[in-house]
Amino acid sequence: MITRRRLIRNGALAAGAALTLGRAARGAASDPPLPPALAQLKPRRSEARPITREERGERREHARRLMAERGLDAIVLAEGTSLQYFCGVHWWGSERLFAAVLPARGEPFYVCPAFEEGRAREQLANGTDPERADVRTWQEDDSPYARLAQGLKDRGIAAGRIGLEENVRFVFADGIAAAAPQARLVSATPVTAGCRMIKSAHEIALMRLASEVTLAAYHATYLSIRPGMTQREVSELSRLAHEQLGFNGAADLVLVGEGSAFPHGSVAPLPLRDGTIVLFDGGCDVEGYKSDISRTFVLGKATARMNEVFAVVQRAQAAALAAARPGVECGAVDAAARAVVTAAGFGPDYRYFTHRVGHGLGMDGHEWPYLVRGNTVRLAAGMTTSNEPGIYIRGEFGVRLEDDMLVTESGAELLTPPSRSLEEPFARA
Repeated sequence: MITRRRLIRNGALAAGAALTLGRAARGAASDPPLPPALAQLKPRRSEARPITREERGERREHARRLMAERGLDAIVLAEGTSLQYFCGVHWWGSERLFAAVLPARGEPFYVCPAFEEGRAREQLANGTDPERADVRTWQEDDSPYARLAQGLKDRGIAAGRIGLEENVRFVFADGIAAAAPQARLVSATPVTAGCRMIKSAHEIALMRLASEVTLAAYHATYLSIRPGMTQREVSELSRLAHEQLGFNGAADLVLVGEGSAFPHGSVAPLPLRDGTIVLFDGGCDVEGYKSDISRTFVLGKATARMNEVFAVVQRAQAAALAAARPGVECGAVDAAARAVVTAAGFGPDYRYFTHRVGHGLGMDGHEWPYLVRGNTVRLAAGMTTSNEPGIYIRGEFGVRLEDDMLVTESGAELLTPPSRSLEEPFARA
């Protein structure tokens, strides 16, 4: 899905790529040196340990247990994050169906374009023995849906309840329904989200590292920016900072002044000036796991109005953190933060705090569960979400404080130290 944030991010990446190509074209000898704060960053790539084949096998076993509880006979995964999570296969989307079918009993089978079989088996090695994998290929004039339906029949579940992962395209779902008319197609979300919402110790370690890397990159960028810089130049600095630390990442959104009152940015380019609010939002990827962090600060001296708004958002983030614990409904975490904002005169409802307080985070930047009003899903230890209250005043500025949050056995913790103030947004070293 192409979201507004992704469009903005793609624009920033394109600008960063152009700057990088320019540096390469000039040659290393003439490249300008990195700002001192960036040059001092040390790589942390060696701290990231990849997810193993054995771990993916354990995930499939967990999925089978959830299928048994939900009365599902199999789940179907097409391109997307869940395919990578369970099988280790990273597959881009096209009109050609590639699918993994994970039955409640027995090993998965795969439906694959015949000309892609070699590439598929290369990637299947991330999750299973590729030579023993049941890969059912189809030629360009064949029906992939017939191959999938035959696989269900071979497993004795042609008339079973088959769960479709939530990102399976309608055209694929429609084709499966026509080829397997006896099957009952239902949502696989209770299984896929049920597995992915609860992070293992290894996953949490990767996410903690991702959060620490992004915060370090932000800090170095903050120390390197100067009035007059453009948003694209600042975003490129943040990309280079992540690169110094050994990972792909950036502040995809660099919002300035009145533009910070738009949570995902304004189309108007605004250079950095003394006395203006600047908002960073972005993250990085560590072995497939994401960080998502926002920091708001001011160049120079903050006004009393800015400090007032910052203090309210800071208290709202603390209230959300205090409310998050196992057994609490997701909606209650949003309510805790929103109550602080409303009591401070920035209500009611979504008037100034215009979005939910948080979203699930893991292999996707946004995934289950969502900390939003009305969501009755209960938190459990091992869940990871953003914690990001904000106040946005059109025509003035916006403040958002976002850290990644882990639900523990007894409460919740932020994976990085929270922001200090508008004039000191990072903890002292």
